[in-house]
Amino acid sequence: MPNDMGTFRVDIEVENPARPGQKRTLPSVLVDTGAELSWVPTELLESLGVERNNQWRFRQANGTVLERWTGTVSVYVAGKRAGDEVVFGEPGDLTLLGSRTLEGLNFRVEPVTKQLVDAGPAPAAVLVTA
Repeated sequence: MPNDMGTFRVDIEVENPARPGQKRTLPSVLVDTGAELSWVPTELLESLGVERNNQWRFRQANGTVLERWTGTVSVYVAGKRAGDEVVFGEPGDLTLLGSRTLEGLNFRVEPVTKQLVDAGPAPAAVLVTA
């Protein structure tokens, strides 16, 4: 279930990195910072020729465990692109933008305005020499 920070929607585009140039738009996708992965309808992913890579298990709030396939796509939001593994959503599943995709796009949720904003510089490992 979405938490308070993730209760707004954005338009996204999805592309199969193996077939650049063939994007599909998903309007009004729920931003869910409580979900690790993004969920995209299976029929859209299949129309782009996205291959199923892995099966994941997900636990719902009521304790039920679901199994879903995932595949690799490029996700576009507000002029930024990130490669990520997304869930093949089945009928009845929510379409949503999860936290891993948000991190890949270097976005964070601005809790007051409920908008995606640039997350700023990413942490970097620095080699320290004596």
